[in-house]
Amino acid sequence: MASTTTNALLSSNFFGTQVLFSPPTPKTIKSPLNFPFFPKNRKSQVTKSVLDKKPNSASSSEAFKTASSHGAFAALFLSSLTPQALAVDNTPPPVIEAQATKPSPSNSSPFGQNLLMTAPQPQSQSSDLPDGNQWRYSEFLNAVKKGKVERVRFNKDGSVLQLTAVDGRRASVIVPNDPDLIDILAINGVDISVSEGDTGNGIFNFIGNLLFPFLAFAGLFLIFRRGQGGPGGPGGLGGPMDFGRSKSKFQEVPETGVTFADVAGADQAKLELQEVVDFLKNPDKYTALGAKIPKGCLLVGPPGTGKTLLARAVAGEAGVPFFSCAASEFVELFVGVGASRVRDLFEKAKSKAPCIVFIDEIDAVGRQRGAGLGGGNDEREQTINQLLTEMDGFSGNSGVIVLAATNRPDVLDSALLRPGRFDRQVTVDRPDVAGRVKILQVHSRGKALAKDVDFEKIARRTPGFTGADLQNLMNEAAILAARRELKEISKDEIADALERIIAGPEKKNAVVSEEKKKLVAYHEAGHALVGALMPEYDPVAKISIIPRGQAGGLTFFAPSEERLESGLYSRSYLENQMAVALGGRVAEEVIFGDENVTTGASNDFMQVSRVARQMVERFGFSKKIGQVAIGGAGGDPFLGQSMSPQKDYSMATADVVDAEVRELVEKAYKRAKEIITTHIDILDKLAQLLIEKETVDGEEFMSLFIDGKAELYVV
Repeated sequence: MASTTTNALLSSNFFGTQVLFSPPTPKTIKSPLNFPFFPKNRKSQVTKSVLDKKPNSASSSEAFKTASSHGAFAALFLSSLTPQALAVDNTPPPVIEAQATKPSPSNSSPFGQNLLMTAPQPQSQSSDLPDGNQWRYSEFLNAVKKGKVERVRFNKDGSVLQLTAVDGRRASVIVPNDPDLIDILAINGVDISVSEGDTGNGIFNFIGNLLFPFLAFAGLFLIFRRGQGGPGGPGGLGGPMDFGRSKSKFQEVPETGVTFADVAGADQAKLELQEVVDFLKNPDKYTALGAKIPKGCLLVGPPGTGKTLLARAVAGEAGVPFFSCAASEFVELFVGVGASRVRDLFEKAKSKAPCIVFIDEIDAVGRQRGAGLGGGNDEREQTINQLLTEMDGFSGNSGVIVLAATNRPDVLDSALLRPGRFDRQVTVDRPDVAGRVKILQVHSRGKALAKDVDFEKIARRTPGFTGADLQNLMNEAAILAARRELKEISKDEIADALERIIAGPEKKNAVVSEEKKKLVAYHEAGHALVGALMPEYDPVAKISIIPRGQAGGLTFFAPSEERLESGLYSRSYLENQMAVALGGRVAEEVIFGDENVTTGASNDFMQVSRVARQMVERFGFSKKIGQVAIGGAGGDPFLGQSMSPQKDYSMATADVVDAEVRELVEKAYKRAKEIITTHIDILDKLAQLLIEKETVDGEEFMSLFIDGKAELYVV
């Protein structure tokens, strides 16, 4: 709302009457004040008693005839003020007074009469008023209606008003939420003002500014004391800043909506956990043989394999009280808070025993403790010490089963993994083909699938995919089907979604010249041709020259599930793999010449060099090096080990290794070039087909070999 100054007029059109207001004092109204009981958009009712009043002067006769507009104006004006903007100095607040005057001809309005509001004539005094300085609201209204109240002043929030009676007495009234109050005051001619509040003396503001830092430090000290378990902390008085309390989620009757029927592809892990659930339901079956329930089960596996899903299934199947939390919830800024939360969690769990406690990502607090050298995280070590004590300490831990999940078992403390704490380590690994088929069936529930969708084929095209990856695959396929305005999800949407996940989205608007398109087609055709003619190599599933991500084209092979599960690769397979990787560069050289080759084979060279070096250093496939592993063991990044081992051999041995690596690469290059030059006609046909269609599937690709009567390469 615009501000009003000394000589300005506030104009508004309200129910056909134009009201002009001139503030009596040089005050600046900065922003509105909204009382909860002030009426909005209400028209004042003119009562007969008001209309029958005799004005004290001729100049006020027209003002009383439009008394209804007084009430409407007062409601409109007072409802537009805010507490923050009225205080501009330390002088008393202005009083909004009403004085009826004759309108000036220049201020006439087609909608009604113009009013200037000043104070009315004083009312006759009366001693028939309540006693005391505090009036009830009903007494106040009776006095107003009898004309015994001269003026009122509201406080800033409108909850209390100060009144001045006609005899000069003053009293305060607690105001309820009454929307008719302003109308009643205006109709009865009561002067209305709003208190700006006490702005305070400058010396008090100065003292307050000095005290603020001390109060802030005092608040931080109290927070620190709460975190340490002092008053208001664990065992104290409690309060909103109670850091020591556990933040775990508790369910007396778990309703996770997940059972073991919703978990697929992890049959061995389900069997291990089903025994824990059965022990909770039928303990006599095990105690009769002297068996004891496991105190803890640690779920170990790569991300996305379903560890948390299994824990939710256990909660849904067991039917006992269930506590769930993340290990990071124990970590806090203040020392001792983590240990306090662990104590509080197990106190609650023991009171609900038998029950299950699930701690997700336990490596956040369960990491190997240091030797005390070079500092360390004392807060984390205190937390894990308390966790060790609660799981199997002096007082024991009866009736509480702890489930924990992590994808970093190598960093966990050995004391945490010993029997008696985590008695079982359940490995939740990536699913096999049968497991992926079951997972796809679970995640296809509620989706409209076409009849051409074959889960078996999808599972074979997704080796190494976890449950989370397969769920994402089906969701992406559903999104693509919706984008294409289809009613069902077909195999094409699933295939496109798979390629999107593996290689990135298509670059449909990418500007590709005919020359580059031809080069990419021959490059990918070279990969496919060498891979198809290599003995005991993976079959070609699809060839595409549509740009995706950073790749200009892709050749998809369907790897053997047996090799993936066993992890056993023969020497001939690795040599074939290197030859297939070099097929793209060889095709470029044969078709375009050595001077026109591109950098498109850079990733292929990296793969070839890595495989050749591993064959020499780790796999014992070099006659000159022999059956010796040199260079240290390159660790699995899943276990947190380094992928760049330190070399532990001499410079002479390094020269031998380099020579052996070069010999393997040159052998693979020679084989790839021999295949491509022998079957150059098939290479041309495949490249032309790719240029025309941009995508060739495995069946269409194999028909070219049948028509061309191609034969497998013989070593």
